[in-house]
Amino acid sequence: MPATRERTNPKNGNDNRRGELVRAAAQLFREKGFEGTTIRDIAGAVGMQSGSPFYHFANKHELLMAVMEEGLRLGLERTRAVVDAEGLTPVERFRRLVRAHYGILHETGSDFIPVMLYDWRSLPAPYRRRIVELKDRYDALWQTTLDALHAEGRLGADARIARLMILGAINFSATWYRPRPRNRAGVDLDTLAAETTALFLREAPP
Repeated sequence: MPATRERTNPKNGNDNRRGELVRAAAQLFREKGFEGTTIRDIAGAVGMQSGSPFYHFANKHELLMAVMEEGLRLGLERTRAVVDAEGLTPVERFRRLVRAHYGILHETGSDFIPVMLYDWRSLPAPYRRRIVELKDRYDALWQTTLDALHAEGRLGADARIARLMILGAINFSATWYRPRPRNRAGVDLDTLAAETTALFLREAPP
């Protein structure tokens, strides 16, 4: 992987500025696309001079990688909390995973993962290794639950293929879902998650 800037010292507030840059970049990349966003745009969004982001990031691609990393980090936290919750059946855990993933995509401050979906091809191959590693960890958390559902006869497809189809369907909502009252389906995220769960789960076998 290309050399990256070292994390700056939080005592002088530089880590906070780095976080501001990542959040601003995520919002702008989502709105304008990676190619349509300049470092000047990102710097201006956080009140910096146009060259200041290079103190924190070597280039714009490194900033894109940081956006994707942050999205996956937040996603892993939320997903692991669901998987680690005690006393849940596989069906209950699946419902919570679906709702958590919709939240990762659509709730306030949720620009990070949509950027990964839209701009993955803009990230040079040497930068992708860390993102693939984090994504594999995220997928593995889902796979455990889907394997359990398959064992119970609640999935009509191979569990690995089911994961690809389910996450693909949920991720595609990033292209059409908008918060009420502006969304086309006229539903909130709770309803959307419930409908998604019903779509993919079989009735319990007798």
